[in-house]
Amino acid sequence: MSKDKLPRHATERQTADISEAQIAVHWPEEDYFSPSNPFIAQANLTDAGIFARFALDKFPECFKEFADLLDWYKYWETTLDTSNPPFWRWFVGGKINACYNCVDRHLATHKNKTAIHFVPEPEDEAPQHLTYQELFVRVNEFAALLRDFCGLKAGDRVTLHMPMVAELPITMLACARLGVIHSQVFSGFSGKACADRVADSESRVLITMDAYHRAGNLLDHKEKADTAVMEAASHGQQVDKVLIWQRYPGKNSSPTKLVEGRDFVINDVLRKFRGQRVEPVQMPAEAPLFLMYTSGTTGRPKGCQHSIGGYLAYVTWTSKFIQDIHPEDVYWCMADIGWITGHSYIVYGPLALAASSVVYEGVPTHPDAGRPWRIAEDLGVNIFHTSPTAIRALRRDGPDEPLKYNHHFKHMTTVGEPIEPEVWKWYYKAVGKGEAAIVDTWWQTETGGFLCSTVPGIHKMKPGSAGPAIPGIHPVIYDDEGKELASGSGKAGNICIRNPWPGGFQTIWKDPERYVRQYYARYCKDPESKDWRDWPYLAGDGAVQAADGYYRILGRIDDVINVAGHRLGTKEIESAALLVPEVVEAAVVPVADPVKGKVPDLYVALKPGLAPSEEIANRVSASVVSEIGAIARPRRVIVVPDMPKTRSGKIMRRVLAAISNHLDPGDVSTLANPEVVEKIRELAK
Repeated sequence: MSKDKLPRHATERQTADISEAQIAVHWPEEDYFSPSNPFIAQANLTDAGIFARFALDKFPECFKEFADLLDWYKYWETTLDTSNPPFWRWFVGGKINACYNCVDRHLATHKNKTAIHFVPEPEDEAPQHLTYQELFVRVNEFAALLRDFCGLKAGDRVTLHMPMVAELPITMLACARLGVIHSQVFSGFSGKACADRVADSESRVLITMDAYHRAGNLLDHKEKADTAVMEAASHGQQVDKVLIWQRYPGKNSSPTKLVEGRDFVINDVLRKFRGQRVEPVQMPAEAPLFLMYTSGTTGRPKGCQHSIGGYLAYVTWTSKFIQDIHPEDVYWCMADIGWITGHSYIVYGPLALAASSVVYEGVPTHPDAGRPWRIAEDLGVNIFHTSPTAIRALRRDGPDEPLKYNHHFKHMTTVGEPIEPEVWKWYYKAVGKGEAAIVDTWWQTETGGFLCSTVPGIHKMKPGSAGPAIPGIHPVIYDDEGKELASGSGKAGNICIRNPWPGGFQTIWKDPERYVRQYYARYCKDPESKDWRDWPYLAGDGAVQAADGYYRILGRIDDVINVAGHRLGTKEIESAALLVPEVVEAAVVPVADPVKGKVPDLYVALKPGLAPSEEIANRVSASVVSEIGAIARPRRVIVVPDMPKTRSGKIMRRVLAAISNHLDPGDVSTLANPEVVEKIRELAK
């Protein structure tokens, strides 16, 4: 479909269901917390003049500062090519290699420094410390294997279905060295989900691992590869080779048999490539580095295509100045590399800066909630990065655990969803011991890196608020009719970004029409225009900007419940529930109501050892009424033993919504705790 045939307000959802000009927002503005003087004294960025340098009238040349953090074989000729909007091309004419920037260029001064601290889940297994020199050797040998044994070359796609082990960044970097496009699939996904991504990316090679540790168990992972290959074949995609890393080199940890002629144990094949070196392929800056699949509203996964030069420049700059990473820092992002956070802020950003990056195999709360703080203490971690989901779990299972350990963070990040002020304060006081600067970042798979965040050496922190836009990002909030809401108005609407930025994804793999339709068509001022000003990026999130310029993200613009014409953000209700001391997790779902349209059901989980009671449920309901108003009173408060969760710890509100609406919750076999669904169904009758 050509752009001139796109409806002005086309989106993947019915616009009437997206959002309204006003969302009822009742999460109060909090007081500020100031970063400590010792932090500011060592911060990478303390010059507030940075924002003037990145004003719109300096766009796009201002982003040269980002790209200049990298080593280039050839400097670019055009900073931003806007000739085919909204398919922006950054640093056109430049030649670069992502692997060289993350490994080779550090050898002169940092070859004996740890690049990756791999921490196995079993505590009786010692961590492994890969220096930059060791990383260089292992990446080169594996790149030689991919090139000479698998016949892979620049532009080919390879699907990775790997857990959190050191071999995952090694594999990614080996692909990047060759210009091969990698597509890493979260290890918790099923073989069928992996197959969908293999087929869409047209991968001929699947790279996996025989087994890995999770929550005290050594899981058979190889069996998923067999399913993935079989299912991909049914979609018309043939996988020629399955390469299998061994969790314990020299030992087979999976009972699933190898398939003759298709499956190869990497540790065996690698012997032929010992000592081999592969010259990094000089790639065009705008060539794809990787595909990152994210769930789509239509059910089919979207392959977000990220470039080499723009993406790497963006994550390197944001790692240095928003996360304040120095080469001497030990940095731990507790995300999974299977998601964009792990790509940007475990692998590419930190390694481009010669940091030491921690890769932890297992569950943060296994065998107990003190595990992260023991790891941090033992490795001397001083920058910590995790999600509100993990913070809430650690607060629930071990609220006093951080104070038992001698770890000291200078900086902490939160990412992935809005964080309730009460949870933020626990993170600051208990985990950060009141010493750490916190950045509450807002961004997406599609954006490559942070969009909104305080600059920790410049701004004060405000619980529950992501802060202002980072330098070079210029948000705007529109209402449903496309009218721009006044800056700092405190009114809620749909947040968009006015200008392109280097980290933004280039397209949806094999579906450019969907890319335009979902992210740009709705607020496009003129589909024929080649002026970037006419193509604001629709993030799909609701937001409000306070008078101080800080943005509060309200969650997805369909994570809103319309109760009798009032738009209630689910995060607002959940935050009110978390004010009740016994409650550690809360999830709100919409329930159809013949009079009010939708009403909220509120599911809550309590601290360990506490028994559910009507009295607690009543106090939760009263807290919601007190914090928000009677319009937000839950239809029911259901106290559950645990929330249905994905393997990465995300609460599956879809399952809870199905239970509340007496619908089939669908396939729950891939949940971390599928057995809890039936228990919740009984409680919700």
